[in-house]
Amino acid sequence: MSAPVQPPEARVETAHPEAAGYRAGRTLPLRVEAMRQLRRRRTLLMGGVLAALPFILIIAFAIGGTPDGEDGGGGLGGGSRINLMDVATESAANFAATSLFVSAGFLLVIPVALFCGDTVASEASWSSLRYLLAAPVPRVRLLWSKLVVALGFSLAAMVLLPVVALAAGTAAYGWGPLKLPTGGALSAGDTVPRLAIVVAFIFVSQLVTAGLAFWLSTKTDAPLGAVGGAVFLTIVGNVLDAVTALGSWRDFLPAHWQFAWADALQPQLEWGGMIKGAAVSVTYALILFALAFRGFSRKDIVS
Repeated sequence: MSAPVQPPEARVETAHPEAAGYRAGRTLPLRVEAMRQLRRRRTLLMGGVLAALPFILIIAFAIGGTPDGEDGGGGLGGGSRINLMDVATESAANFAATSLFVSAGFLLVIPVALFCGDTVASEASWSSLRYLLAAPVPRVRLLWSKLVVALGFSLAAMVLLPVVALAAGTAAYGWGPLKLPTGGALSAGDTVPRLAIVVAFIFVSQLVTAGLAFWLSTKTDAPLGAVGGAVFLTIVGNVLDAVTALGSWRDFLPAHWQFAWADALQPQLEWGGMIKGAAVSVTYALILFALAFRGFSRKDIVS
């Protein structure tokens, strides 16, 4: 007597049972990805560079003397001859604000592009990406884990710089109110919250670079291509913003608002410029992140 024939659905269920205890949402936990990224040399190197910058500035001020603002340029409000460098050594708060001022335009772009552009492309270059997906780690889960960790390390880099600058500045110049180059001062109690707003806005404004780097990271197997491409396009945005002939079109460039955080270092906190800049940056970033997820979900992974 022949055995009963199972329906097709039953045969498929028997042939491919789901692994006991498997949960797609538990694959590649954030802590595992964070530890992997933390142990990499480029993470430690980037942290060392940012931590060293305040001490380099202190040495430069010690050698060159107190800033007097005679060279002008780089104005706090965009073009004014009065800038944060004029009052850099007045207190630890001034020194921390100056450290952010000199690094926000380019130096802080590097860790964002590095952490977000290297994260997926490096796995492809090592030929380990397909093994992660065969674990099996769902593609959306893999990208989500890598993006969250990359943004977390980018934010940590931006926090590290002012924290070290405050500590080093306190030792070198003492703690006190943040003296404004246009006159007046912020009390010591208001200084840390205002600097926190500055860091938060810089992070949001750099989401465009993060989006570019992350999208490129899903398109190439060359980490340097993704990182370099994001930095290059960010520089192009800065160049276009300098073309005054573009007029009001510059309002749609993220670079146009990158120093809107200067409004947080005024006696009366102004939110207008930061809100506009954040809206532009978040809009571009969401589009780029969506492109990264959409493209990667359809990509043929061969490395």
